[in-house]
Amino acid sequence: MPATVPFDSLALTVRRVSDTSWEVLAPLVYRGERDTFVVPPGFRTDFASVPRVVVWLFPRSGRYTPAAVLHDWLTDVAVPGGVVSARDADGVFRRVMRELGVPPLRRWLMWTGVRWGALGNPVRLAGWWRDAPRVLALSVVAAPIVVPPAAVVAVALVVYRAAESVVVSVVGGRGPGPEPDVWR
Repeated sequence: MPATVPFDSLALTVRRVSDTSWEVLAPLVYRGERDTFVVPPGFRTDFASVPRVVVWLFPRSGRYTPAAVLHDWLTDVAVPGGVVSARDADGVFRRVMRELGVPPLRRWLMWTGVRWGALGNPVRLAGWWRDAPRVLALSVVAAPIVVPPAAVVAVALVVYRAAESVVVSVVGGRGPGPEPDVWR
């Protein structure tokens, strides 16, 4: 962990809203050399927005979680509000991961992922082509490491979904019932 922590507190206070969504309960305050951003209470995040086929390499939470929550806020609120550009939001994400002590390969590959994600979002598309050479180069370097296991995971997910559909059609969609208030 770096000597200087870029957040007022790394105690991220959230509550689960759904299987994939969390609500921030206390402000998450980032203070950089030039920027101060506050993720307010009530903001909803999914932590790191990682496709299922690569969760084995990049879990949805980790040392980078505060950076991911900040990035979600930047892309959902600050970019559409004109506070920062999409390129800057993604750059802040990479910089904050560095400040949090995330290893270089992981942070550059996660940055590459969010830059690819910008292609599918018209609000975040501006400036993408300026980063395209770097994104493509990093993608080519990472492909031999990422693609083979991701392909296996993709096939496994398809097989699982098919098996789950068969089981649901045989036994119905009912689960085990309500969870007890206290587990003993």
